[in-house]
Amino acid sequence: MGRDNWKVQRTRHTPWGAVALVLLTGIALMRNGVDVPDGPPQPVAAARLDAPRDLGDTGDVGDTEEAGDDRLADEPVRMLPYAPAARVSVPAIKVDAPIVDVGLDQDGWIAAPPPQDPNLAGWYQNGISPGQRGTAVLVGHVDNLSGPAVFYGLGALTKGEHVEVTRYDGRVAVFEIYGVEVFSKADFPGPRVYGDTGYAELRVITCGGGYSKAGGYDGNVVVFARLTETR
Repeated sequence: MGRDNWKVQRTRHTPWGAVALVLLTGIALMRNGVDVPDGPPQPVAAARLDAPRDLGDTGDVGDTEEAGDDRLADEPVRMLPYAPAARVSVPAIKVDAPIVDVGLDQDGWIAAPPPQDPNLAGWYQNGISPGQRGTAVLVGHVDNLSGPAVFYGLGALTKGEHVEVTRYDGRVAVFEIYGVEVFSKADFPGPRVYGDTGYAELRVITCGGGYSKAGGYDGNVVVFARLTETR
């Protein structure tokens, strides 16, 4: 099985805002378990972003933004303070999984959650907390040696569907999806995916694109979502 984690160039004292602009993916999960002939679902054209996010706009939460779904800016939601992520739910694809904290390994990669448990997601604990201003990141396997894993169905999500993240402070951050795309690992748009838009946002990432036994998956499925409710 190949490396399945997310490359980040950072030093111990580098702030997350700077880190986000140089993040690269390094996902190369091999599908060596139960073979699914058609592979995981891939994003459809209708789920793509309407336009690249304007990463220069870092205004207050009440500001509007033309890129993406304008409905997301109509009713600003009060953003939450920091609290670790505990659980993720994606009702549309029947995901309900615990979240483990993931950090960096000795080579500077964001470690993936343990592959032995197919129903497990990871949250990059040195970054943004779900519900805070900024872009929080959840990662997870698309499959493992036994077959489909937690984010196998990620590419089937569409605009308007929701991702709910339960935090350890008891609050739930609800994010509405405004785009789902697959990007090549060789040309991954780090600033576009991880950059601060001025809102509380979430990215959910897994492997995707084409697959070969020699190289694993050649891309990453990325879900773009924005905070629309807290409870």
